[in-house]
Amino acid sequence: MMTLAFAILGVALANLTGFLLAVIFHFRAVRVGCAFVRAVHELFWALIFLQIFGLTALTGVLAIAIPYSGICAKVYAELLEEADSAPVRAIPGGTSVVSLFFYGKLPGVWANVKTYSFYRLECGLRSSAVLGFVGLPTLGFYLETAYKEGLYSDLSALLIVFYVLISTVRKWMRREVIPVLVIAAFIVLPESGAMTWSNAWRFFASDIMPTPIRNAETISIPILFETWFWFQSLIVNEALPGILNTVVLTMIALAATGVLSLLLFPLISSLFFGPKSRLAGHVILVVIRSTPEYVIAFVLLQLLGPSMFPAVVALSFHNAAIIGHLMGNFTNNLRLRPDRSRGINLYSYETLPRIYPQFLAFLFYRWEVIFRETAILGILGVKTLGFFVDSAFADIRFDRAIVLIIITALLNIILDTLSRVIRSRLRLQTSLDTH
Repeated sequence: MMTLAFAILGVALANLTGFLLAVIFHFRAVRVGCAFVRAVHELFWALIFLQIFGLTALTGVLAIAIPYSGICAKVYAELLEEADSAPVRAIPGGTSVVSLFFYGKLPGVWANVKTYSFYRLECGLRSSAVLGFVGLPTLGFYLETAYKEGLYSDLSALLIVFYVLISTVRKWMRREVIPVLVIAAFIVLPESGAMTWSNAWRFFASDIMPTPIRNAETISIPILFETWFWFQSLIVNEALPGILNTVVLTMIALAATGVLSLLLFPLISSLFFGPKSRLAGHVILVVIRSTPEYVIAFVLLQLLGPSMFPAVVALSFHNAAIIGHLMGNFTNNLRLRPDRSRGINLYSYETLPRIYPQFLAFLFYRWEVIFRETAILGILGVKTLGFFVDSAFADIRFDRAIVLIIITALLNIILDTLSRVIRSRLRLQTSLDTH
């Protein structure tokens, strides 16, 4: 119930906020702000809000709503920008800007907005489940508890429930029941108690200030030098090793994702298999892509110990299942000659050359997503940037944690920009479902 409640409320708030921001997305300050908030992973937001609000419902909802608002704003702004201008031109001159928007632009993109909002809810369910690993009462908390206590039957039952929930979301999430679900989600949230804003003030005004400045009575030249050495030590001893491990793990996972994607997409393609085999392929891909990378990595790390290998497996299989699903559906729309080749020749010489540009587009898009997930997997013990962030929070060194989170966000923004430049240069286009 808590997994559903956090996801529904967080995504509902994100959709509303994101759509409002999309309308003013042409302002540079809005674009930069949205880029930053979506570059910080939901678990990092949860760790920050835990220090302010504690293990409360507000922490869970905001941890999803804030980064998703930035994502929705970007996607909806792109939809509005690419909307057909013919209806706007047909409206008589002198019509207000508000009327132009609601009667000219919005009807043309509303179907895509609705489709994307449902997809974002699926993502929200995965994010909500993962929040349990930082102590919130969602599915991840019970998965971790069941595993540590050796209750493997409970563990498998929880995973099955989660798979059913994810795979049927488009069946039970109907327009007419959305208000009911939002109200029900609000009702079932755990009581948070009275808010103590002094905690928030202390966190922002004191806890995240660099230690030399926080401990100093007045700011002086020696204090500034001491702050510089503090920052230099943080960069050399934690940020640079974390960046190196994060980048290495990202690139290995990206390459493995590409290979696995090319192997998985035929499972649901009508060019290679019949209806029954494709149904089995769909089930396999749904299970893999519905399981959050964090959950896969957690299980593998318990079995194999802390190393990069479980993280690579978790990242590559999850993302490959997503790309494989998209590419398999893409091949179902291909029209080949009746005398086309069969078997490996059909795959190598008929299908792959036609889908390769789209495959690269999807892969470059997932590059930025893989980087975000790679950083956060450090919380499980892999020494990426997330490892040092989690260690800083555990040691109550919030100043170091915030600096590392900012570095992670900036790197994510740079990688996202690089990915978009490459896609633009190669003229590669992704579809709405990949955002």
